[in-house]
Amino acid sequence: MTQQLHLAAQYLATAAKSFLDPKADDSHTNLEFSIEGKSLQTWPLDYMGTKLCLNYEEFSLEWKSHESNSFLLDGKSHEEIVIWLSQTSKILGFEKPYQFDLHYDMPYSMSPTDKFEKLDVQELVGLRTLAQNALKSFLEKEQLTSDIRIWPHHFDTGAFCVLDDGSGKSVGMGLSIPDAMIDEHYFYISGYKGHDSLDTSTFENPSHGKWLNEGFKGAVLPASETNQEIVVQFFREALKAYQS
Repeated sequence: MTQQLHLAAQYLATAAKSFLDPKADDSHTNLEFSIEGKSLQTWPLDYMGTKLCLNYEEFSLEWKSHESNSFLLDGKSHEEIVIWLSQTSKILGFEKPYQFDLHYDMPYSMSPTDKFEKLDVQELVGLRTLAQNALKSFLEKEQLTSDIRIWPHHFDTGAFCVLDDGSGKSVGMGLSIPDAMIDEHYFYISGYKGHDSLDTSTFENPSHGKWLNEGFKGAVLPASETNQEIVVQFFREALKAYQS
């Protein structure tokens, strides 16, 4: 189901690309996870605060506006979804046309005859909720400031902070979907100085998870082994290692 949701999230990213002024870091296309709504949401797309949302439980696209409109994705093709978005965005008053125009490569794709399929999402809702709450708690405890956003390309829930200790260091942390490195969802944290990843070869492993220093340099924690308290402890111990 992660793959289905990752693909569906691209409709939100391309809506943001269609209707918002571009930013050099692509942050205009990143998304928020609403715990209450169990959905991904774009930034406000117009002066009235209209957002396009991906409802996990309903597996639907939803316009949140003065005139709400939703579209169930189960059994729908990419072409049908693009037509719906094009038509409804015009009805909502967007002057620019909606265009599905990705500027990056996805790890998978749909053929014109493929259709979306609704599957059980409870575990994925739980993971996004855990990531959101753990990151919020960690940032508050460490008095750090960052937006918590989902980047549609890599589909990770992430935060990024520049440390104010004069070291010139920064840290990025969050929840990643399964990839070539770890074949399940996992939490990660990595440190940087400028654009360079910080070496972790001399760090002692945290109480939970482990440090990596080949390719990806940072700490990782499989999501199946954890809860909010453990995730926050994992982030805090890793941050302390970077600050020492």
